[in-house]
Amino acid sequence: MKFLAAAIQMLASPDKDSNLREAEAKVREAAARGAKVAALPEVFNWRGDKKDEEKYAEPIPGPTADLMARLARDLGIYLLSGSVLEEIPGSSKAYNTSLLFDPKGNAIALYRKIHLFDVDIENGVTTIESETRQPGEEVVVAETEFCPMGLTICYDLRFPELYRALVVKGAQVIFVPSAFTAFTGEAHWEPLLRARAIENQVYIIAPDQIGKNPRSFATYGNSMIVDPWGRVLARASDLPTVIFAEIDLDYLAKVRAELPSLTHRKVL
Repeated sequence: MKFLAAAIQMLASPDKDSNLREAEAKVREAAARGAKVAALPEVFNWRGDKKDEEKYAEPIPGPTADLMARLARDLGIYLLSGSVLEEIPGSSKAYNTSLLFDPKGNAIALYRKIHLFDVDIENGVTTIESETRQPGEEVVVAETEFCPMGLTICYDLRFPELYRALVVKGAQVIFVPSAFTAFTGEAHWEPLLRARAIENQVYIIAPDQIGKNPRSFATYGNSMIVDPWGRVLARASDLPTVIFAEIDLDYLAKVRAELPSLTHRKVL
């Protein structure tokens, strides 16, 4: 079985309405060009000052989720709603939450980012996500008409045990919507994506934010789709764009059969 997947690269700003208009236009472009699965980047609907996160967090269901559900239904595609800041009743913090919608507009998976980006890199980037965000706890794999698909977000990429847990639960495609920093991305983004694809023999769909946000750190872009052999099938330019690649599940099965490393794994 084969299907066309799209990864959408954006530069989100503090203007939520503008971000949502751009996201809708790019999702529609992806569907018009034949994509059956489309994925938006992390916090695609709003990126701004950390102090404003509580103000711009939304309930789920909520305005952004409702728009994504309608788009998936109208276009007849699977749509990964990158991530949004999910309001937590009674808390000043928010979850960083990804939703996967099916072609009928149903939310078939909800994943809350487990690993929070708390770093202080000399001459690089300093950010403490845990000041304003709450970590999730659940490993999430969605059943689709094509194959099981695993959900992760950005910094999760550095934790191979999460990806192996997704594969143990059946994942053959794993999403990595991101706002990966330009500083770390230059050295780490591609090696990590390819490593997660190779060691787990999965397709990786990784839509990233691109460029300098006036209220937040610069992001790396280079959105990618990687195959189970570690080949980069599609890579974005340094502008907001949509990239496409064919997902070939028969090829995935061939890789796993000929190099059966997943069956050779020993738990030490």
